[in-house]
Amino acid sequence: MRFSAFLVGRSSGPHEDKFVMDSLADHARKAEQLGFDAVFMPDHHFTGYAPMCSDPFMFAAHLAGSLKRIHFGMSVTTVPLHHPVRFAERINLLDQLTEGRLLVGIGSGTTPEEMIGFGVNYKEASALLQENLDIVTKLWEKKIEDEPISFETSHYKGSVVQRIVPGAYQNKVFNRIMPVALRETSMQRAATNGWPAFIPAFTPPVPATTEPFEHLSRYFTRYRDALLAAGHSDEVVKHALSWTTHTYQCVHVAPTDEQAEEELHQILKAYKTSIEREYQFNKRAEKISGVELHPHPDCFSEGWIKTWCLHGSPETVAEELHQHRELGIGNVLMGFTNGPLTEERLRLGNQSMELMASQVMPQLR
Repeated sequence: MRFSAFLVGRSSGPHEDKFVMDSLADHARKAEQLGFDAVFMPDHHFTGYAPMCSDPFMFAAHLAGSLKRIHFGMSVTTVPLHHPVRFAERINLLDQLTEGRLLVGIGSGTTPEEMIGFGVNYKEASALLQENLDIVTKLWEKKIEDEPISFETSHYKGSVVQRIVPGAYQNKVFNRIMPVALRETSMQRAATNGWPAFIPAFTPPVPATTEPFEHLSRYFTRYRDALLAAGHSDEVVKHALSWTTHTYQCVHVAPTDEQAEEELHQILKAYKTSIEREYQFNKRAEKISGVELHPHPDCFSEGWIKTWCLHGSPETVAEELHQHRELGIGNVLMGFTNGPLTEERLRLGNQSMELMASQVMPQLR
């Protein structure tokens, strides 16, 4: 079983951006020292959710200069916001810089605010993801002597005459892409191509009586069965399942369950302040985009905590993760620094990360 750290932490304004970016770079170095398998970065814009992740490829390239063992992941890249040629080039370049230690999560995006900032219609995002991905795959396969590849979408038009430079570190596309397996189409895309998948757990399951683990199990089983039915080699299946990922946005481990519960509520209280500040801007963007999304769930509700959070003593957390191992989840992605990133939040995050590495992870490997 693999374990990964999610590089997230909010900045409330320009005066905090540098502190947050430096702190998350240190967090990545600490993850490698403690034996984590990967660090993942989101692809977000305008909100301060993770300021360096206006360009996670650049930030990962910066980290790759000093981190020589750990993998680098994107969780997840909003494909409709990227020119397909530039996307194909940047993935290959980062694949070379990390010597093949790269996993690029892909999705269609979550917020109208990010879409309108790049001139993309939120309602067209899913179709644009597929269009861009089809182009990227063709570009990666193109040889110099092949005929030019021409493309035209609702946003981009062009022709590539020679090839994508640089080439990939290894000529295995399945080593680099990870879709979010939420919709049937995205799940099937991952399975058909032999790609690992993010098994979704972003909102509490419906109906509310469904346990989050039951929800996770259903999505994972659907993906695994489709992957096995696709006729891939053992190498492809092994890689895909070993990196298939379940995410906990907020992980907090403390010496006792009682301490973890108390500290988690401190963390969630600060997190709630952030999302309430952002809400008015979310609504403005929805109005411009002509959509109205569901409000953010109550982060203190039982369903939200069970879905987004993993917390407790090392014994409690290990017991929860044993279920994931038995199910077959290959990688658990954990956010130790979610919410406004202050010195106190970093202290709690480091405490949690160290307990996870020293007392939980050895039981599950």
